[in-house]
Amino acid sequence: MYMLLIKGSFHLSGHTAPDGDTIPFIPDYVGEWKLVRGCKKLQPARDGHVDVRLEGIDALETHYSGSYGEEKRQPAKLGDAATDALLTWLGFGDIRRSPDPKYPHDDISATPDTVPGYILTRGTDTYGRCVSFVGKGTEPPGASGYELDVGVKRLKETANYYLVAEGLAYPTFYAGLDPELRHELAAAKELAKAGTGKGLWNMAADAMGDVTLTGAKITGMNSITDDVVILPKLFRRLKEYLSLGNTTLDAFRTYLAGGTEDKFLDLTQVNPKEQTGLHNLVEITDTNTVRMTLPSEQILFTPK
Repeated sequence: MYMLLIKGSFHLSGHTAPDGDTIPFIPDYVGEWKLVRGCKKLQPARDGHVDVRLEGIDALETHYSGSYGEEKRQPAKLGDAATDALLTWLGFGDIRRSPDPKYPHDDISATPDTVPGYILTRGTDTYGRCVSFVGKGTEPPGASGYELDVGVKRLKETANYYLVAEGLAYPTFYAGLDPELRHELAAAKELAKAGTGKGLWNMAADAMGDVTLTGAKITGMNSITDDVVILPKLFRRLKEYLSLGNTTLDAFRTYLAGGTEDKFLDLTQVNPKEQTGLHNLVEITDTNTVRMTLPSEQILFTPK
């Protein structure tokens, strides 16, 4: 599929704290932001940066506020590992964290403050971020400001693929992403799960592996911030639900059914029809255990 290539640099100091799937980017020629299509027009900061959201993946949340309650994060070990892996892959070193005085999350700095790279984008999301595949180095695979055909070979040269293959991000797909690229990211997840598993998929007795499909026992907010590793989208919905004062999961599926933002196709079906609400993908057992019925790579989200 064809994507717009923009050459520039990734930045840390003075910008939004990065995480495992989002990082600030400034084009060499800031005017190229005007070429980016999407559902919301980009509004670069004064220095020209826009937050780039990595296409096709979702890493554990390290600073999520949502609509209710204070900022929360998922288990720190794997969330920080994904952030560190992204920054290291791009060329940052000596990564340091210090408490942010305004928020519970950490400020992140590294050496150098900026590294060269490029993005391959098909547009923006509803939050005004540029959704992209992310590449590194001073020599991108094409001319900046022009579209490039992105296939499997190009995908494997991106941080997006690397993070999934290292077991540090979930493949998470939205409508419009080429099926061939979706398939390759799903295959990268299986690569990470092979053997004893890496990162999210490490199921050793002394590791904290993903329990999205097997079931997460929820006894309060600490369960999702400290005790269990689950798909970030499920974490975000649980965080909102628990922030409203709910202490059990008795009404969680009803809460999900009231939301209209989660529209999706079940890719296991031959001719899938669009469904609305994560309650269609969630089961509650013994009143306080929640599980999803499909892995993330078999769901295609279709936001309007």
